[in-house]
Amino acid sequence: MTAQNGKDLLIKVDMTGTGSFTTIAGLRATRISFNAESVDVTSLDSAGGWRELLGGAGVRSANLSGSGVFRDADTDERARQLFFEGETPEFQVVIPDFGTVQGLFQLTALEYAGSHNGEATYELSLASAGALTFTAA
Repeated sequence: MTAQNGKDLLIKVDMTGTGSFTTIAGLRATRISFNAESVDVTSLDSAGGWRELLGGAGVRSANLSGSGVFRDADTDERARQLFFEGETPEFQVVIPDFGTVQGLFQLTALEYAGSHNGEATYELSLASAGALTFTAA
């Protein structure tokens, strides 16, 4: 596998609830993290006193984050709508030469910033709100 362009890691949102995905405009940095809680089942009978974990148990989750500049009125408005209405629409995360992760996410943080001699910026954070699917590239 060769090196990948960071700009090719895309976060897309279903704009209308009909599967019409649009890349969130203006993002300069994006990140996805996957998490899994472990369930410790260690007992006095555990071999050598080593911790034992229960496979397939525990809560799994994913978090998305991104930051950028305002570029597109439609996706900017959709982000505001998602936060204030508490919706959990479908999102897609395109990971270059790896695949696409898709599922429900809730926008959990939305921050705006700007300085008098610079551009207006924003940051957003999303948390998975259901099962995710992965489609290989």
